[in-house]
Amino acid sequence: MAKRVLIVDDDPAQRRILEEMIKRQGFETKTTNSGEQAIQILEGPDQGSISLVLLDLVMPGVDGMAVLERLSQKPGIPPIIVQTANGSIDAAISAMRAGAADFVIKPASPERLEVSIKTALKIQALSGEISRIKKKADGTLTFNDLIIRGEAMQRVISLGKRAASSNIPVLIEGESGVGKELIARAIQGESERAGRPFITVNCGAIPENLVESILFGHEKGSFTGASEKRTGKFQEADGGTLFLDEVGELPLDAQVKLLRALQEGEIDPVGSKKPVKVNFRLISATNRDMIQLVKDGKFREDLYYRLNVFPIWVPPLRERADDVPELAQHFVARFAAEEGKRVSGLAPDALALIKAYTWPGNVRQLENAVFRAVVLSDRSELTVNEFPQIAAHVEGFKAEIPDAPAEPFRKPIYSGPALLGAEDRIPHTVEVRGDVGASSLGIPAVDASGDIRPLEAIEADMIRLALGRYRGHMTEVAKRLNIGRSTLYRKMQEYGLEQRVN
Repeated sequence: MAKRVLIVDDDPAQRRILEEMIKRQGFETKTTNSGEQAIQILEGPDQGSISLVLLDLVMPGVDGMAVLERLSQKPGIPPIIVQTANGSIDAAISAMRAGAADFVIKPASPERLEVSIKTALKIQALSGEISRIKKKADGTLTFNDLIIRGEAMQRVISLGKRAASSNIPVLIEGESGVGKELIARAIQGESERAGRPFITVNCGAIPENLVESILFGHEKGSFTGASEKRTGKFQEADGGTLFLDEVGELPLDAQVKLLRALQEGEIDPVGSKKPVKVNFRLISATNRDMIQLVKDGKFREDLYYRLNVFPIWVPPLRERADDVPELAQHFVARFAAEEGKRVSGLAPDALALIKAYTWPGNVRQLENAVFRAVVLSDRSELTVNEFPQIAAHVEGFKAEIPDAPAEPFRKPIYSGPALLGAEDRIPHTVEVRGDVGASSLGIPAVDASGDIRPLEAIEADMIRLALGRYRGHMTEVAKRLNIGRSTLYRKMQEYGLEQRVN
């Protein structure tokens, strides 16, 4: 779904020009002719649908500065770009101090306006990511902080908010990679335990012989290797929330003690002489069929019904197509900042591709695909070419992958013989005998006059020798030289080498 820009201008001709200009840049638009209406929209239920505001400063009644002052302290307000025919420095400074993201002079060119809009959206995305990271660390993440736009997730949000209002045990079900932990964190962030410890345990990653020690703790000397007392995860979560991910992987012995902790509100650390009272909120998650595990005798039926008091099923990403563009743009902004890349978004063809793909790995797979695309990209926008593995599975899309990375022509460092496949023309190869009489080809380090040869010349000879020995099979040559194929192509270009043609 394209981002929507709210245009606020009292001049109808200017509104139509801006509307057409912004639509051509791939955005949706909404228009209003007064500051009063702009405030009503941005403080009303439609606020979430507005991604950016283009605000005229000079208007009758409530002008642009009044709108900025009214909205500057409001949460969730989108970035605001102000525009005016009065290009004074004082006006610009006042607008920016009042909270404007940028300042443009009428009439703004399409190029200038596009740069301003994309920059403001990128800054907002990064600010949102920083805010989410901070809230996640503080235990105050809420459902409003999650990137959820589609109808498929509205039931999840509704159930999550209801669960947050009580201390009821919650079981979050869904495929791997759908974001079950984030839902759990949002439940805590909207509950009375917000800001308290949020302890995560991946039950499938704990060695079976250490499950009880890690979950419930142990006393010093309680078993071989217990050189000191250890506090378990249940005690660490005291006063907060314990999140048991992949709870279906818990061994049966630990399930018995978990059931006691839920029923009695106390745990028995290994080697302890008395139980320890704990106050925790339990949220569990699984991607397994828990009913089948119960039938197979791998999970206790009584524990299952204690965990499954308030189930929440998170739909897979293939059923949340409306969330894909927002999530992808979020990942682009994050990884572009982390990698120092000037990537601002996705081209229309790439956006169509990722919306058409079924994403068996869900949000985690989308995140990794965007990460790889950002690293590969040398453009300002990601295209289909940066998603070759995805394009191969979607009909109608094809990624063009060059045989070698495109580089500007440079004069070769080494200008010796370059024809591959003519082994008799490979210079400077000599027979080298070992202690047991075995012999092999070697490349000497000195020339005929006894001077040390340049490293470039020796490396060029080595590559030429390998290309001849393995008859130009580039994968094998790169493997034998212990370098990547792209590095091999680059060095061949630097040294003026030609690929052998059989």
